[in-house]
Amino acid sequence: MMKRIFSVLLALILPVQAAVSQPADEAGARKARSIAQLQSEGVPTIDHLPTIEPESESTRRDTKAVVQRTIALAIVAVKGETGDHEMGQALIRQFDATSFLTPKERAFMDDPDPSDQDRTNFTWRYEGVHVMLWALGITSELERPDHICDVPFIANTLRELGTDGLMRRGKLRPQKELLDAADLIYRYDWAAVNARLKGEEPPAGLDKGVVYERHYALNWLTGYMDQDWDDISTDT
Repeated sequence: MMKRIFSVLLALILPVQAAVSQPADEAGARKARSIAQLQSEGVPTIDHLPTIEPESESTRRDTKAVVQRTIALAIVAVKGETGDHEMGQALIRQFDATSFLTPKERAFMDDPDPSDQDRTNFTWRYEGVHVMLWALGITSELERPDHICDVPFIANTLRELGTDGLMRRGKLRPQKELLDAADLIYRYDWAAVNARLKGEEPPAGLDKGVVYERHYALNWLTGYMDQDWDDISTDT
């Protein structure tokens, strides 16, 4: 009788243990896949770089928020690239995007003569648009971060679809895919930063600017530390 009771208790306890350990296994398996991919590309890795949060602890953005972020990033990138203040204001009106902008983005868009450094920083946001279009399923894949994104494609896509079209067409990828991409870029960024600290070029042809911008965008997408867009950390 006691043996049977023990068996029943064991059966009750074991599934709970499996459920508790599952997130750690998920995160560990994700880390292992990322490391294997980087090693196959000749990108240095470091084993004690932590896992990222499992799916159960990550933030799931809604499609509307991602679409609005896509539009905002595209608008600030266009002004960064062209320096055209009037065009920037026209784009805000065209996409009805005033509420999409963060405080830092709004300050940049309101400045008729931003600094060259500000323009450069915001031009890089095209890479964030690329990530968002991938997350929404508008583009099929995130290629290796060794080249800048296709800006004419981004411009044509947003011109063709607009905010409403992005809302209709966009379907946020499964959280697992977003976390896989976030974990991988986290490790790419460690390799790029490590090379910079050693006074070396980024390994395996990586573009450090592309890596950084993707890391930034993917950390926002997965809710890293619950930070707002203007305050995203890209810790490595």
